[in-house]
Amino acid sequence: MARILLGVSGGIAAYKALELARLATREGHAVRVLMTPAAKRFVGAASFEGIVGAPVLEGEFDRDPARGAFPGDPEPGHDPIGHLEVVANADAYLVAPASANTLAKLAAGMADSMLTTSFLACAAPRLIAPAMNDRMYRDAATQANLAALRERGVTVIDPEEGALASRGEHGVGRLPDPRRLLDAIEAAAPGPSGPWDGLRVLVSAGGTREPIDPVRFIGNRSSGRMGLALAEQAARRGAEVTLVAANVALPAAPAVRRVDVETAAELETALEAEFGSADILLMAAAPADFRPVISAESKITREGSGGIELDLEPTDDILVALGSRRKEGQTIVGFAAETPNAASSASRPGAALDASLARAREKLVRKGADAIVFNDVSRPEIGFESSENEVTIVDAAGDHHIPLASKEKVADAILDRVGAIRAGSAV
Repeated sequence: MARILLGVSGGIAAYKALELARLATREGHAVRVLMTPAAKRFVGAASFEGIVGAPVLEGEFDRDPARGAFPGDPEPGHDPIGHLEVVANADAYLVAPASANTLAKLAAGMADSMLTTSFLACAAPRLIAPAMNDRMYRDAATQANLAALRERGVTVIDPEEGALASRGEHGVGRLPDPRRLLDAIEAAAPGPSGPWDGLRVLVSAGGTREPIDPVRFIGNRSSGRMGLALAEQAARRGAEVTLVAANVALPAAPAVRRVDVETAAELETALEAEFGSADILLMAAAPADFRPVISAESKITREGSGGIELDLEPTDDILVALGSRRKEGQTIVGFAAETPNAASSASRPGAALDASLARAREKLVRKGADAIVFNDVSRPEIGFESSENEVTIVDAAGDHHIPLASKEKVADAILDRVGAIRAGSAV
C-alpha cells in the first residue's frame, strides 16, 4: 500500500477530499493531509484527522507532532523539519482540489504554505486535480500554468464537465470523483508486486458502429462497462493493460493504456496490432455482425426517397481470426451476450439457459478460445449499461456460475478463472 500525501486548497470541492481520504484509508493506504488556510474555510482539519488518524499540517513552520511519519510507521528519534520529512516519506503527492490560486503558486514555484513548500521539496510523483469555475479554468493564465506544470512532469488529472458550485453554472471544472483520483494516485505511486506482474493483458470493450451514411450507423447498446472493469482489475493485479475501446464514453483507469476505435474493421486492426505481444486477450467488446455493403458519402434524406433498403454483409469474426494466430502461452477469453428464448423457458424451466450454454460451448470450440463468458442481456438488472452483472464462464473444466454482483467483482471472478486456466487448474 502507498503513503499518500494529500494537499487540500481552498474550494467548495474540498469536501470530496474528505471522501478521497476515507476511500484511500479504507483500501489500506496511509494518508497525511496538508491544508491551505483557505481550505479550512470549507472543511475542518479535525475531519481529516479523524479519518486518517494523523495530524493535519498547515503552516510551513508548524511543528509536526508525528515528526513526518505516516500512520503505521515508526516516528523518527529526532524532530525533523516538517515540510521536508513528510514529503521524503511520501510515495505520491496529490493536490486536490487545486484552486486557480494554488495552481498559479505551484507553477511559479512559490513556497508560502506547507502545501506549496512541500510540493517544491517532493521527489515522489506529483499530481494535481484542478477544480474551479469553468471560466477560471479556461482562462489563458490557468491553462499556461497547467502547461508549465505538465512540462515539469506533474500529472494533471483533468476536471470533469457538469453542474458547478455556483447556482445555475455548468461547465468544465468539477473535481473528479474520489475513485478516479485514487486510481490516478495508485497508477503513479510505486506499488508492491502483484500476482500478474509481467503479464500483458489486451482487453476490448464497447460496441462498434458501422456507418450507413455520415450521420447514421448500425450499432448496439454496449456501454463498455464490463470491459473497463476487466481492464481496471487486471491493472490492479499488476498487469500491463491495453484497452481497445469501441465508442466507449466512460473513462478508463489511469494505469490502462487506451486505444479508441469506431468500426469493427478498426477494432480488428487495433487488436491484431496488439495481440502478438499479449499474454491474455479478454474480448469483451460487442462488434457488429453485419455492416452496410456501401456507406453513402452524404446524408440520405427522407424527401423523395420513398424509404431505403440496406444491403448488409457480415463482418469478420475477430475472435476466430485472432485465435488462428495464437502462440503458445496465450490465453483467449470470449464473451457471449444472449437473450434466451422465453418460449423455451415456458416449455421447461431452465431450457433457455441450457440452450444458451450449449451455444457458448459450441463457440468455445469454434472460436478456439480457452473460455467463453455468457451473460443474459435480456435481464434489465444485468443488461447493457447496468453497473451489475451475472455470468457463467464456460471452459474445458465445465461451467462456473458467477452470481449477481458489481461488474468490478464479476471482473475479479473472471480474472481468477483466467488465472486458474493459465495454471492448468481444473477447479
